[in-house]
Amino acid sequence: MPLSEHEQRLLDQIEQALYAEDPKWANSVRTRDPRNHYKRRLVKAWIGFALGVVMLMVGVVAAQIPLGAAGFVVMLAACLWGLSSWMRMNGFGESSSSSSSSGASPRGRRPSRKQGFMERMEERWRRRRDEH
Repeated sequence: MPLSEHEQRLLDQIEQALYAEDPKWANSVRTRDPRNHYKRRLVKAWIGFALGVVMLMVGVVAAQIPLGAAGFVVMLAACLWGLSSWMRMNGFGESSSSSSSSGASPRGRRPSRKQGFMERMEERWRRRRDEH
């Protein structure tokens, strides 16, 4: 949703005040790409996953069940953290709240309400009748 003229003017004023107060920080924040942050998190998740695999293998070889279980938990946590970072980096988590609040889906269809099989068939039948 685009900003109104008033909101755009307020945003410009806030940006100018920020630049006047601390131009070095404002410039560094403006030039950063948030995807780089998520890429770093993804690399850290891979490292955590590898560490979990090592812990799991050492636990299995040394017959230390708590170490192996901890390795599995570290692997699982790293996978979840990496998956969430990957989804945010690719924009999967952002559009769900905006599309549900606007009331229309991106394709112009009805809001995403689960319809039953019979409801979908009835809707198709109505569309066919209306077309002919």
